Amino acid sequence: MTKSRDFINLDKAEYTSCVFEHPSHQSSILAGLQSLRERKLLFDITLTVGREQFKAHKAVLAACSDYFRAMFTEPMIESRQNEVTLNGLTAKGFKIILDYAYTARLVLDQFNVQDVLSAATHVQIQSVVYACCTFLQNHIEIENCVDIANIAENYCLSHLKDRTYMFMSAHLIEFSNSHEFYRLSLHQLKTLLTCDYPVNCSEGDILQIVLNWFTNVESPERELKIQNASQVLEQIHYGEIPRWKLKAILDNVIQNHNEYELHKLILTKCKYRHNLKNINMHSNEFLLNSRGMELAILKIGGFGIGGMTNEITYCMTNKSKWRHLTSIPHVEQCNFGASVYANELYVIGGCFNESLQENIHPFGFKYNPWYNKWSTIAPMKTERCRFSLTLVNRHFYAIGGSVENENGNEVTTAGERYDPVSDTWESIRPLPEHRTQHAAASYENRQEKWLFVSGGIKDTVLSSFCSYNTVFNYWCPRRPMLTPRADHVMITIGHKVYVCGGWTEDPETRLRILVDTIDVYDVLQNTWKVITHVPTPRYHAGIVGLNEKIYFIGGFYNDATFDRDTAVIECYDISTNLWSTEEKYPQVIWEHSCASLYVPKYRDDMEVMHV
Repeated sequence: MTKSRDFINLDKAEYTSCVFEHPSHQSSILAGLQSLRERKLLFDITLTVGREQFKAHKAVLAACSDYFRAMFTEPMIESRQNEVTLNGLTAKGFKIILDYAYTARLVLDQFNVQDVLSAATHVQIQSVVYACCTFLQNHIEIENCVDIANIAENYCLSHLKDRTYMFMSAHLIEFSNSHEFYRLSLHQLKTLLTCDYPVNCSEGDILQIVLNWFTNVESPERELKIQNASQVLEQIHYGEIPRWKLKAILDNVIQNHNEYELHKLILTKCKYRHNLKNINMHSNEFLLNSRGMELAILKIGGFGIGGMTNEITYCMTNKSKWRHLTSIPHVEQCNFGASVYANELYVIGGCFNESLQENIHPFGFKYNPWYNKWSTIAPMKTERCRFSLTLVNRHFYAIGGSVENENGNEVTTAGERYDPVSDTWESIRPLPEHRTQHAAASYENRQEKWLFVSGGIKDTVLSSFCSYNTVFNYWCPRRPMLTPRADHVMITIGHKVYVCGGWTEDPETRLRILVDTIDVYDVLQNTWKVITHVPTPRYHAGIVGLNEKIYFIGGFYNDATFDRDTAVIECYDISTNLWSTEEKYPQVIWEHSCASLYVPKYRDDMEVMHV
């Protein structure tokens, strides 16, 4: 008799296996458990909450709750019982939790969310706690923000607490004018002042708001608050309050409230912190309030491995980590003008590629970091790229550059001025000579408001240097630069103008040669001198001045071999005349612009860029 061959030969060295996975199996099990619950089958536990009883399956509860898992699997009395009483939560909240355990569906509203949060926290179902926090966070308003802060603090929900105080800070004027503001406890008011989130009012307004919290209540609560005023008043940034406003606030404390103790406390805090003589030494006239804001270096647009980019990144000055900030709301462009006014970034003009043809445009945009929002501004009278955009006396000056005509692009002498307040452009006296890829910088004192323009390209690289009187609308020549330069940057610090980066031409071969010096122009003496040599000069580096330091970011070394070790960041300290090498930029970059801007310390997107 012949033996039949086995379908599966276990003696074979190799055999094929298959894995079958049904995508709806999990939901089918959940639906089956809910069906058992509805039909009241196989219950093995009864839970008493308040005056109500709930029947359930231990396995279901233990599978979704750490609390019930420990109760039913650890050697506890409840693990051997069929009935358990739960204290410290409401039947209303637990019923919704139990429905969620069987259906994965959670219905939240303003009337049940606190009961559900309490129950979820008690039985340790983190997915429900997260859902409640998200619901509360999405419904924070002036009328409920104090209640939500109390909930967050009672249940140790740090993220919800942060979001609530961030909302209070961002709406501080409106919040302080509501009855809810006066429900804040002393500890909560102190937390609000120390959380370091951006606020929508000046520091003088904050001092007045705090004083209102002390005085706009009846005795004896008022007296009790004032006894603890010192620890709150020391959180005020007195250095940012103008002298005249501080005096008016102090006078009001005496005249309208007769609070000599508060008056004395404020004077003590002022003198202790800023010596009152230098009360405004740290203020920034264009920044509403420094709370929650930190000065950052921006990298704006440029080129990278992926080609042209509109991305703007930032790095806080006391850190070495770069993060994404925003993107210019336009098709990818380059050779635009970028500058800052009233802590808003303006990006104007430039060019973009369309069907392998360069298109120049006049359009402008401004970015507000406080709101993380872009808006459009009036377009320039002349579309231009490779021009200079400089802020002088609260106006932007767009000078020279390349413009389009019927025969292609040409270099222009035209200039125009933009008023950010009225959102209008007007023409100014043209440059003495045509130039593009030049540099510009401002110089201002009480009597003079000058715009300096240097170098650039006409037919050759220029060394000429001139100034424009923005008050009387005329140009005048200055002593030429020591070396002709194009694609360079000028930075004004005090009464000196620093010329950095760029390239010149070999007079015989007409090849580009990097300029490796930083030259300084003394405005008062009308003289030039070399102050240092750049350790690694680069083409198309981003250069920015900040706190008597000059940063060189990216760029490439060699025009012939296109050597692009373009992530290097070097810093020159003017006060010490020393160079330092910073941590590299996370990506290779060139032909970008740089600026400095106050940016919120805490943002939704805080992910660090990586190499």
